[in-house]
Amino acid sequence: MWLAVFFGASVLVALTPGANNLLGMHHGVHHGPLRAATALLGRLAAFSLMVGAVVAGLGPVLAASGTALTVVKWVGVAYLVYLAVRILVTETGAEAPVGKGTPLRKEFLVAITNPKALLIFTAFVPQFVDPARGPIPLQLATLGAVYLAAEALAGTAYVALGAGIRKAGLTRRARARLDKGTAAVLLGMAGLLATGRT
Repeated sequence: MWLAVFFGASVLVALTPGANNLLGMHHGVHHGPLRAATALLGRLAAFSLMVGAVVAGLGPVLAASGTALTVVKWVGVAYLVYLAVRILVTETGAEAPVGKGTPLRKEFLVAITNPKALLIFTAFVPQFVDPARGPIPLQLATLGAVYLAAEALAGTAYVALGAGIRKAGLTRRARARLDKGTAAVLLGMAGLLATGRT
């Protein structure tokens, strides 16, 4: 029962519009559903590292470290700005070379440099731990796996949305506007992250 409640809450958290979800939708539009869905593995890999850190007991230490969070925050800001600029300067309709694995790398870097994601695993997930249910590390690992499943579901939903937009056959002009809107939102997220408290 508690895992079902946690999964439902996790899906709601994971569905919240954010940089990774926006990126997943963007990849769905420009690279198609298969490559965009594969790129989600980059996000899940980054989150798996965070789950591992929490299970190992490093999560609270990292969350309490102002320096670590500040570094992650500004790297995240810089990368979001970089992505926004790349989207703006890339010719509409152009796709990254398939061999580069660019979407997967972008998903990983956006996720690993997001201090809010770290807080999910150090503040949100532990709320569902109950010492009466057994070893805490095992519970954290189980909850982390359940959250990853919720994140995969949410990410797939955004990829499907992007793929639907792609299938709709937007004109070159409409796709250019969509790209500009995506870049603007990424810049806005970078600004919020830069001015927000970590």
